[in-house]
Amino acid sequence: MSVPRIAIGPRSASFAADAVVAGGGSVVAAEDSPDAIVWLDPANVSGLADQLAVSPGIRWVQLPMAGVERIAEFGLLDHDRVWTSAKASYAEPVAEHALALAFAGLRHLPTRVTARSWGAPAGTSLYDQRVTILGGGGIARLLLEQLAPFRVETTVVRRQPEPLPGASHTVPVSKLHGALPGALLVILALALTPETVGIIGAPELALMDESAWLINVARGRHVDTDALVTGLAAGSIAGAALDVTDPEPLPDGHPLWDMPNCIITPHTADTIEMVVPLLAERIRTNVGRFSAGEALIGVVDPEAGY
Repeated sequence: MSVPRIAIGPRSASFAADAVVAGGGSVVAAEDSPDAIVWLDPANVSGLADQLAVSPGIRWVQLPMAGVERIAEFGLLDHDRVWTSAKASYAEPVAEHALALAFAGLRHLPTRVTARSWGAPAGTSLYDQRVTILGGGGIARLLLEQLAPFRVETTVVRRQPEPLPGASHTVPVSKLHGALPGALLVILALALTPETVGIIGAPELALMDESAWLINVARGRHVDTDALVTGLAAGSIAGAALDVTDPEPLPDGHPLWDMPNCIITPHTADTIEMVVPLLAERIRTNVGRFSAGEALIGVVDPEAGY
């Protein structure tokens, strides 16, 4: 095909423009009949809807985030054009952060960071333990690679129960409750859909071992926050390490802030400094594929919502 005309919205950014050109496309204004649009503001869904309404020739939309629940909840996903997200683009830093949170909990690092006396020895090794991962996408795949040296027995719980390379077991979501007892780590790395909102609540926390840590690097709404507060206070699990919360940002004074067995990072598993070069590479690659008529990476399934 001819050089694809790509708009960038809601406003341009040099990294995105450079990526479009590097992929073989040309950057055009949104009002100049673009073939596709790279949308850079995940919060401005109504703006994207307005742009699509006045640009019926757009055949492909590149979104900047891995999770597209805002787009889905707005009712914007359709089959009239191809939608791609950044899923798997940020898998490396997010998986890295998940492991950092896990080790911080298992080795009691928050307590030791603030300690001013020797204290009692404490800590749990990850070697030869059981780990359950919810989600079968890019983050889960990276986690399986990173966990391999620890000889863990991993169970992946995913919508599609096909075996995942590196996983000891792969089971459907209907088998979640059987995958929780005995796991030292339960890591949430799945897409947020209506079916996965509150996937970890009081019944699930009750099934986890008292020594288990819940690690959430996905979305805050996967977890029933009130149930988590109750479970942490009762000691039904050892702790939780959260990069995402519900609500988010977590308000000052929320009970989770005062719980010694809860670690919270402010949605920094993938910071803007990490995201920009990774998103630029996804844009460059997909513009090149779009220009060549090849399948795009990170295609969103409107029915599945991710």
